[in-house]
Amino acid sequence: MTHLAIIGGGPGGYVAAIRAAQLGAQVTLIEKDKLGGTCLNVGCIPTKALLHSAEVLTEAKNSAQIGLIIPEAGFDWTKIQKHKEQISTKLSGGVKGLLKANGVKLITGNAQFLNDDVLLVTEASGKTDELRPDKIIIASGSIPALPPIPGINHPDCIDSTGALSLAQVPESLVIIGGGVIGVEMASVYNQFGSKVTIVEMQPGILPLMDGELGEMLRKKLMRDGIEILTGAQVLSIDGNDNQMTVNINKDGNNSAISGQKVLVAIGRKAELSTLGLDNTTIKTDKKGILVNPKMQTNAPNIYAIGDCLGKTMLAHVASQQGEVAAENALGHEAIYDEKTNPSCVYTNPEFASVGLTQEDIRGREKDYSIGRFPLAANGKSLIMGSTEGMIKIISDKKYKEVVGVHILGPRATDLIVEGALALRLESTVEEIISTIHAHPTVGEAIKEAALATENRAIHWK
Repeated sequence: MTHLAIIGGGPGGYVAAIRAAQLGAQVTLIEKDKLGGTCLNVGCIPTKALLHSAEVLTEAKNSAQIGLIIPEAGFDWTKIQKHKEQISTKLSGGVKGLLKANGVKLITGNAQFLNDDVLLVTEASGKTDELRPDKIIIASGSIPALPPIPGINHPDCIDSTGALSLAQVPESLVIIGGGVIGVEMASVYNQFGSKVTIVEMQPGILPLMDGELGEMLRKKLMRDGIEILTGAQVLSIDGNDNQMTVNINKDGNNSAISGQKVLVAIGRKAELSTLGLDNTTIKTDKKGILVNPKMQTNAPNIYAIGDCLGKTMLAHVASQQGEVAAENALGHEAIYDEKTNPSCVYTNPEFASVGLTQEDIRGREKDYSIGRFPLAANGKSLIMGSTEGMIKIISDKKYKEVVGVHILGPRATDLIVEGALALRLESTVEEIISTIHAHPTVGEAIKEAALATENRAIHWK
């Protein structure tokens, strides 16, 4: 029986452990903190719990528009925090139960390489032991990245983990970074009443996603009261008397922005510091551990997955890579394919993308068709009162194959699965068109966008 050791119990590590156990391996999982990693404890799940509370509050405040009178819609921040913690605790406990049910041995502690074949495991109690597994999967995750900005170590300058557990909602919040974390946190605290300012160095927010829909979202967030400063460089941060000042340069002019708290949300970096990689032959670059499409490092018995690669830091990517690594470690053949990876932003409205963006095909537009369908023409979006959005499909003209799907609107993060499946199956727009979409749903707008690639949308001209 193959003995597989996994370092890290996040969404990559625990999925790899379960898959390996299903394939008959003896599995040991070493996790130094809480099961579920960043995602369940200080990332995806708690963030979305806060976003859901904020969304419900906003709907309650706007309920008079649909004839529902909810007097004095407000919130109890302590209960919101408790609800968030309960969800994370329940899910983390569920992971522990799944590992036990699959026969995975769980060690709470830290694992460090002594060489390519031996791990020194230090348990929480202080007990140490050497493991000599047949195969190893590294799933050590990531930590918030902090740029070298003067003043960034001030106590009121927080990272994404700190932003999830504030004792109270700040009156004002300056967010450095207009990527997914920054924009989601801006949406949360804006809806709870903070005066929010986003400072982003790039020309637009969410620079890796479709630019046209990103600009639509930017305008919506600004209408909601969020100030967004793009093309702005942070020079330094000063703080005193419960007031922070962020000094920036925008368009060659220096200015200052004030806030009760400053959230640094420029992204995350691979967590490799405790692994003892210097004792191994494992190759890394400036971002993280290097692997091939089988998730295998240059050391044949060692695999690596998820955030520790320093590339696409998403929970669903780590989970998929975990399954691929486990299967290959146990003699099966599996390849990780990035093509069907969706990117999701849980703002109001939601934003989701998969495949090529319009920016990706710039200069080759003649080879592609783009279909757009505004949700202002979608019945379910009108019912929900969320019409500020669009579904956009990019297809190859030669074969009419769907190569990109981008959605800004309600439940975009659920609907993008159809787009990911279309890319996986190499579907054509005709196959989407000929698939019956239920009515009334937001999803039927996907069919309309597919029709629009051929200039024959039914419900929009």
